[in-house]
Amino acid sequence: MKQFLFWPKGRLGVYNLMYVIMAVVCFTGCRREPGFHVDLPPSFYSADVIDKWMTLEIRIYKNATGFGNGGFARPFAYSGISAYESIDPGLLSWKHKYNGLSGLPETDPFKKYNWPASVNASLAEINRGFFTTANLDATDLAAIDSLENALNLGFSGEKADVLSRSVVFGKSIADAIFAWAQTDGFTQNNAMPYTPPIGFGLWVPTSPTPPIAPFWGNDRRIIANSGDNDAPGAPIPYSEDPGSDFYKQVNDLYQASKVLTTDQKNQALFWRDVPGVSTPGHWMSITQQAIRQSHSRLDKAAGAYALTGICLNDAVISVFHYKYIYLNVRPITYIHNVIGDPSWAPQFTTPNHPEYPAAHAYISSAAAEGLTAAFGDIGPLTDHTWDYLGFPARTFNTFREFALDAGNSRFYAGIHYQPSIDAGLKSGTNVGDNIVSSLSRFNPGEK
Repeated sequence: MKQFLFWPKGRLGVYNLMYVIMAVVCFTGCRREPGFHVDLPPSFYSADVIDKWMTLEIRIYKNATGFGNGGFARPFAYSGISAYESIDPGLLSWKHKYNGLSGLPETDPFKKYNWPASVNASLAEINRGFFTTANLDATDLAAIDSLENALNLGFSGEKADVLSRSVVFGKSIADAIFAWAQTDGFTQNNAMPYTPPIGFGLWVPTSPTPPIAPFWGNDRRIIANSGDNDAPGAPIPYSEDPGSDFYKQVNDLYQASKVLTTDQKNQALFWRDVPGVSTPGHWMSITQQAIRQSHSRLDKAAGAYALTGICLNDAVISVFHYKYIYLNVRPITYIHNVIGDPSWAPQFTTPNHPEYPAAHAYISSAAAEGLTAAFGDIGPLTDHTWDYLGFPARTFNTFREFALDAGNSRFYAGIHYQPSIDAGLKSGTNVGDNIVSSLSRFNPGEK
């Protein structure tokens, strides 16, 4: 199983070794200034600063307005990248792989930095960029400043020049990442009007509100080749013939909906995600729980945060691209109009976008590939995201089992046909694999 090599094995990993080499070179071959010393590597610090920011982000994103469910993949992804690059990963940076980004700020190799302080400044800055008074109320906006200031108090023992330098570097990374994010097409593409085509067997909006993210598939990916070989193939051809494969897939869902077990209903509600922390937020919550369970250090936590966010972001782009190509009709429409049961309803409201492929399956399987690359088969891991709502927690041994559970939940919810879920799981896995392969090639020693 491929795992990223920048994360330390024991107390002396690749990152630590890099710093030891730098120390030897500088002490033997450099003219040292008075007081010269080598920074502690990020792997020597706890992930506390990442953990606290993830907690706040998951909470305030739940309250934010103006974003669709999948839209939260963007700020999570760019925040994770900002955190990772603000620990100055050096040779292990992914800066040459980000699509359309160049000229990231760099540290002074002969100056000391406090990496948690840099991460803190970076995450505060990029969250202020993504969220304004239009998105958050005054309390949540103030919470960003409050957390930044509270964490800064913990760095009070650091020298003033070191702390100032670290804060400036972290903010400069965040500003560069945010400026890059603003050119990804999201704002422009998702403000364009869209009129759904009308025709036999085509998707019919399930809400009077505007269709969700019809042009999302045009957005720039974070990793340019993340969509290679991710096409799910055409769905089962539409038909209203009771003997057809299309009718059968709808009827399978319809009949199953009448005899759902308690666990199947719980599964559907557990992965509903909206209203709540959103689907990307749910996966970031799982990421946070994996960081805690694995006792990850700062570098691994930042890397896992960035990697999972990138997988989520690019998978969302992929799945919405295909949804508006195939325009597959939703179960509620077919069951009402063709099977002839106008009283039937899914477990919760059907999202107002086309059915194929299943987004939950697509996004979840991509995230699972990123998390597997970061942590391996971590299990058993118990997901407590919805404890505050009283939902029973769910436990799995691998992240791929989580993704399978998430995908299949949409069948029990009455939202997606099983073939759409299967296609989403397969294509999302391809997106995650592409990202992991692309980024891992930049790790020293990777063959």
